[in-house]
Amino acid sequence: MRTAAELKFGEKVIINDVDTEHPSSRRIMEIGFTPGQEIELINISAFNDPMAFSVRGTIIALRRNEAHCIKIM
Repeated sequence: MRTAAELKFGEKVIINDVDTEHPSSRRIMEIGFTPGQEIELINISAFNDPMAFSVRGTIIALRRNEAHCIKIM
């Protein structure tokens, strides 16, 4: 299964699951990254960290290690 950290620029996907074992999983879910939501990778910084995602009409930046806990279809 792929994770949000593996997305390519402009790719839209649906969140399948969030790894609850990850220390940041609760915060990630609270800011809108929940199963069933569509996300799009809209920007990547020069050193590939952080990554900016569009979710629920908002742009949110996550570190690559945080994006690894978001499982996508």
